[in-house]
Amino acid sequence: MSTEALIRKQNRDGGWPYVAGGSWTEPTVLAILALESAGETAPAERGVAWLRSLVRSDGGWPPRREVDQSSWVTALVTLLGPEQIGAAAHRRAIAWLLDTTGEETTVLFRFREWLLGNDTPVSDPRFPAWPWLPGTAAWVGPTSIAILALDKENRRQPAAAIRRRIDAGRQFLLSRACDEGGWNHGAPAPLGYPAPPYPETTGMALAALRGIQAPQVDRGLTAAERFLAECRSADALNWLRFGLRVHGRLPAGYCTPSGVIYRTVPETSLDLVMTAAEQGNDRIWG
Repeated sequence: MSTEALIRKQNRDGGWPYVAGGSWTEPTVLAILALESAGETAPAERGVAWLRSLVRSDGGWPPRREVDQSSWVTALVTLLGPEQIGAAAHRRAIAWLLDTTGEETTVLFRFREWLLGNDTPVSDPRFPAWPWLPGTAAWVGPTSIAILALDKENRRQPAAAIRRRIDAGRQFLLSRACDEGGWNHGAPAPLGYPAPPYPETTGMALAALRGIQAPQVDRGLTAAERFLAECRSADALNWLRFGLRVHGRLPAGYCTPSGVIYRTVPETSLDLVMTAAEQGNDRIWG
């Protein structure tokens, strides 16, 4: 799907669908980033106007207009920056991210587990991370996106509170690395035995761990290089390119293998964003 095809996918309300139908926040943000990378400002501005109409009273964004709850997509919207979504909305979105943690690290959850006699903590309370939805457990995916958003903000306007959450989130990711290298969606051994890593979450975690030196990162990079050579998932390849590039490990002149099909708006948009970043126009890291 080309830039022109992506523009044709835009709904009349200004947002984008995943494939067809109503507008959703995630594909809309990614389409805006892709179109801005290509200099297509008019459709991107229409998308931003749609996003600004969705902001909730708590400062977060829902997955789509019909959902009455803020979610992880708030971090994606925050990547656009205050120039696009407005300074006040951006400031409140950052506050929403700083206040949101996985349920397992809250005082109430830990007290309940103590009452139930569960002495082994589900997660280290020192390292609060991010869930898909407030009131649920933290996962690798939303934590990685939140770190990307907060790191971009901290480089724009450094703040100790933001730095602390970034550091805690990265420690969470390091603690969730799989034994063989890379990351899956959650715990490395959820059923009591080692679980395998997945390519897309490995790429996401590596992107969020840019500049971090640790054995988990080294093993993750090795796993990502293996995944890059083997997998044919468009979504996975996009994130693997991102994770390897920020660590200087993406092969020079890398080209997506033939036969990989970009079926959805997020897949197409991320491919365009990553290609622009590889050419020096990075809309995510800024």
